[in-house]
Formats: sequence, C-alpha cells, structure tokens
Amino acid sequence: MNMKIVIEKAKRKLTVVEQETVMFACSVALGFSPVGSKEKEGDGRTPEGQYRVCLKKMGKYGPSLGINYPSVCDALRLGADEELLRCIREREVQGLRPPWGSFMGGEIYIHGGGAQRDWTAGCIALEDADAERLYALCDVGTEVEIRP
Repeated sequence: MNMKIVIEKAKRKLTVVEQETVMFACSVALGFSPVGSKEKEGDGRTPEGQYRVCLKKMGKYGPSLGINYPSVCDALRLGADEELLRCIREREVQGLRPPWGSFMGGEIYIHGGGAQRDWTAGCIALEDADAERLYALCDVGTEVEIRP
C-alpha cells in the first residue's frame, strides 16, 4: 500500500490518502499551543514536517500511532548535538522510533480522546471511533505529513 496520513493543523483535519484517493477523513485536536512547529518538550505545540508511523500500541487514549518526532530535520533545525543527531539518524534509517525525552520532546502520537478542542501536549487527538478506524488502516512505516 502507498498510504499517507496528511494532517492540516489550521483546518484541524486528518486525511488518509492512497494514490490520491481519500480513504478516510476526520477532525483533529492539537497541542494546547498549536501555532508553529514543536521546538521543545512542554511547549504544547504539535510538530510540522514529514514523519512516519514508528509504532502502534494501545495507550491511555486507546489505539495510538506513534510518529518519529524528532526527525533528523527537526534535530538539525533545533540544534541537537552530534551524538543525539547520530542516534536519531540511525533510528530513522532503521524505521525505529527516535529517542524520546530530549530537549526537543517526543512521544507524539495520533490517538483518541476527543477532537472538540486543542488539549494535548503536542499529540494529534481524534474522536475514539476515528482513532480505531485509523489504527486499523495504517501500519508502521505509513507516511505522515503534518502541515501548518
């Protein structure tokens, strides 16, 4: 499958497309400070950029897709040191989740819990039924594009 998740922050919209065909679309909620890209842990922003689903799990808010934030691009933009950058690069090449817990933050998921208002620490929240449907559609490795 050549499936991709596209999140448009300004529109509060998530769309799953496969070869230009819309497979699924729903509303989303973002971090509590949604304007701009994530820069550090605790800033309440949702990242912007090109990512991949790096893990699937059942979490606190139900079915959850982890994305590989911070990416190499994020680490370069935010001034990560060489050791952290090397680790992120290695894990990105291997399709694994990056180290979470650095100054840039991490543990960014697409999960349930409700999409009525911006409330997360940086994750993308969906209505629970939408999170279940997305979880069933997408696999580890699915592209995720988060637009401003």
